[in-house]
Amino acid sequence: MYFTLDPAPQRARALPLYKTLLCFVCVLILVVNGYFLLRNLDGLKAANSLQERTSQVTDELQHLNLLVTDAESNLRGYFLSGSDLYLGSVQMAPTRIDSQLRKLGTLLADNPSQQKNLSQLRELVERQLGMMQQALTIYRQGGLNDILAITGAPSDGDSDEIRLQVVIMLSEQNELLKARSAGFYGQYQHAVILGLGINAAAIFVLLLFYRLIRSSFAARIDAEHALQQTNEQLELIVARRTEQLSVLSRHLIHVSEEEKAKLARELHDEMGANLTAIGMDLNSVAEQLQGSRPDLAAMLVRARGTLVDTVQLKRRIVEDLRPSLLDNLGLAAALQSYCEDYARVTGLDCDVLVEGDIDAAGPMHAIALFRIVQESLNNIAKYARARNVIVHLGREDGELSLEVTDDGIGIAPDALMRSKSHGLLGMRERALLLGGKLDVSRGVNGVGTCVRASIPLDGGGDGPAAHLAPHMPAVPVYPVDAPKAKSPVPSPVLPAMGNDDLGEGLGLEVASAGERGGRA
Repeated sequence: MYFTLDPAPQRARALPLYKTLLCFVCVLILVVNGYFLLRNLDGLKAANSLQERTSQVTDELQHLNLLVTDAESNLRGYFLSGSDLYLGSVQMAPTRIDSQLRKLGTLLADNPSQQKNLSQLRELVERQLGMMQQALTIYRQGGLNDILAITGAPSDGDSDEIRLQVVIMLSEQNELLKARSAGFYGQYQHAVILGLGINAAAIFVLLLFYRLIRSSFAARIDAEHALQQTNEQLELIVARRTEQLSVLSRHLIHVSEEEKAKLARELHDEMGANLTAIGMDLNSVAEQLQGSRPDLAAMLVRARGTLVDTVQLKRRIVEDLRPSLLDNLGLAAALQSYCEDYARVTGLDCDVLVEGDIDAAGPMHAIALFRIVQESLNNIAKYARARNVIVHLGREDGELSLEVTDDGIGIAPDALMRSKSHGLLGMRERALLLGGKLDVSRGVNGVGTCVRASIPLDGGGDGPAAHLAPHMPAVPVYPVDAPKAKSPVPSPVLPAMGNDDLGEGLGLEVASAGERGGRA
């Protein structure tokens, strides 16, 4: 697995060029297709308009032919019957026929050939109407015999010519419609073929673009899958490393407590014996030189004072390494004594509430809870700005529960996650070492800080580091030392009680209770 410190590559803000060109080509093809569809629609509208106009021309020509034929029929009826009822249609015929001719002229305005045919038709119709008027005038003057004598059968040839001209115009109009329809059909066929080709090209481009998008999507899915696998592997590695570091941390805490106990035992036994021997020799020599060499006796007195300071230093170191009250009188007494000295040195009101038989806990449980209380109280003295502190330790349901509460300024929610919160992390690791847990949060109603720890009494085999943490060997019970001198560091430790065997052998003065103190 590879890691890099190079900055992350800049994220692409647009599609690749070839994908963009494909998009533009697809859009262009669709635009061209739409243009030809519009042209085809215009051609279809023109063909429909021509067909409608042809139908109107046919109707008007047939109407014109009907008017002429009706006028002729009514004129014959008048000639045969002499009734004036037939004259109404004949007299209205010129006006109606002229109106029809004007309509035909409007409809055929864009067709020169049909305009020429219409002019011929107009001449024939006007001539036919003129002959009808002449025949009517002759009939009124001389009768039907004169008309037959002069003109023969009334206007049969002219009527046939008119009908023939109408048929010619209708045929020409139909041929024009057929020609234009054929042209439109050819244009429409070309447009359909071109549209199908354009659609096929558009579909091909869309399929190609879809393939590109699908390949890009598949590549992105593969990359996400690879990234997810890499993240899972990294998380697994981080979890393993974290577990290893946590186990190592708890093992180091366990080893540190063992080393402290061993060092305290050696300091108490070896150094105590040596200091006792030195003190006895000093007392013996001082008594012998008291009369003959007072100056040397005075030097021995000063040396004895230095020895007393060394004994006090030894006591403080031993108490810091392994509190003697914890082994002599149990966890409850050690916490009571420690909190009393803490309240006296810091000026805070520190109360201890103990419930249940907590002294039955083993040495690992006792030292872990004591160190958690010690670290919590040191943090309160340094950072909390509190006035009251409550230490509550109880036993219920097979576990020891501890709460250290203050009324100070509180603590950040992510304090346990900070890399430099060594004290809080150490407390948590001590709890985890015994299969317990530790939580640091705001106090009641968001005021102050509350440190909660719960450790099962059989937690020595539950934690992740249990295989690295065998039960700590019991520290030998030492003779109880005299009260210690005041430490220059204003954080208290448990004061020793009684007289040390070294003090008894030397006959040294015991430090006053007002000078007792220690450091955390």
